[in-house]
Amino acid sequence: MAAPQRAMAFDYGTKQIGVAVGQTLTCRAEPVAVLRAKDGVPNWDDIARLIAEWKPDTLVVGLPLNMDGSPSEMSGRAEKFSRRLHGRYNLPVHCIDERLSTFEAKQSLRDSGRSPTSYRDNPVDSLAAALLLETWLGDQPKETP
Repeated sequence: MAAPQRAMAFDYGTKQIGVAVGQTLTCRAEPVAVLRAKDGVPNWDDIARLIAEWKPDTLVVGLPLNMDGSPSEMSGRAEKFSRRLHGRYNLPVHCIDERLSTFEAKQSLRDSGRSPTSYRDNPVDSLAAALLLETWLGDQPKETP
């Protein structure tokens, strides 16, 4: 059985990147930040601070595939982002299908009574990162506590 791991997930976007953390013992994740990006390039110091604070064992990046499962222009950019994460922080990086994670995050907020017009002021990217991380965590081998 594998030892419990802490994971950090990124919902990659060209204007902002949602970040969440979770761990394999409970398969739960929580949103932690929405980072600003300029044409898909984050402030790498912000990511370094989050990695230093949360000390993840592995990183997960959402891969925005087309609905038919084929790669999109954004999936290529997300893969490049994942390679840069690996190169900078020397941590394992896993790309996972994130189709509909932002839609699911928005639906979850609507269900809790939050107005769709508030997404600009309160982005859902970190919630989307938490949802995709929980998907990844659920697919990992179970540990013994």
